[in-house]
Amino acid sequence: MMEREEHLLEVFENLLRMRNECSCSIFSECGLSDMTVKQIAYLKAIDEQGEVTFSRLAEITRNSKPTITEMINRFVRMECVYRDPCPDDGRILYIRLTDKGQKIAKAEQAALRRVIERMMETLDEDETDLLIGILQKVR
Repeated sequence: MMEREEHLLEVFENLLRMRNECSCSIFSECGLSDMTVKQIAYLKAIDEQGEVTFSRLAEITRNSKPTITEMINRFVRMECVYRDPCPDDGRILYIRLTDKGQKIAKAEQAALRRVIERMMETLDEDETDLLIGILQKVR
């Protein structure tokens, strides 16, 4: 039993390594190799909200407005977000992702897709179906 667990551990470590390589590759493509997990989480939050204000982002992330302002200023310098004035009330600013910001926010999903592509290149159709069946059983 222990031997099987060790083998599974090895296999999953390899899959995680591949995913991390793909994530790093995506960040390098964006010219950002030093993004923190927290920064990525903020970009994902902005992406998920669609139309988000500074106040709303502060609520979501449980941060102060000055902290959010500082973070957004950093993201603007990194060309990941931009401020978009509300057409109805110029005092309200929406935080929007640039294409680069969207790419980073979706990097984990894109990395997983790249791993799946690599798997699909090495597995035939029957093996792929078998893998899907096995993974669906895991809860």
